[in-house]
Amino acid sequence: MILGNQIETTVSELGTTHVIWLPDTTLGQWEEALERSVSFDLLRVCREGEAWPLAAGLFLGGKSPLVMMQSTGLFESGDALRNVLFDLKLPLFALIGYRSYLVEDSADTAKKFVEPILDAWGIGYELINGCDDLPKLVDHYRACQVAGKPGVGLIAEGAM
Repeated sequence: MILGNQIETTVSELGTTHVIWLPDTTLGQWEEALERSVSFDLLRVCREGEAWPLAAGLFLGGKSPLVMMQSTGLFESGDALRNVLFDLKLPLFALIGYRSYLVEDSADTAKKFVEPILDAWGIGYELINGCDDLPKLVDHYRACQVAGKPGVGLIAEGAM
């Protein structure tokens, strides 16, 4: 389990200026730590589809935004994501809560579609199972930035 202070430290290390998010049950546990951060501003959206254009505007304005939402929100925001990542070709990065990943034999279809959808869109991702994987997240983020490509950190969620 990744604690709020651990994710805040990691996101700060990335040089993030703004976290744009709509939290779920798991990511929402980080809210207090993210809200307290002096390294970045926490911006809430009402719908996941609002996160991508907000991040795009910040990026085009010279900032370093990071989008955070659950996998079902990723599905909901697909058209906005398509416009920003592929039409505008912006190398935005997101942390996506991988709903039910840790639930063995889950029938949750959200679990079934996350990776195939990211593969279909050609968005590179790294699975983050816990705090020991946070260095992999940092490495993936940096590689995406150097390549000028978008990327995703998939945060494993569910019963442990």
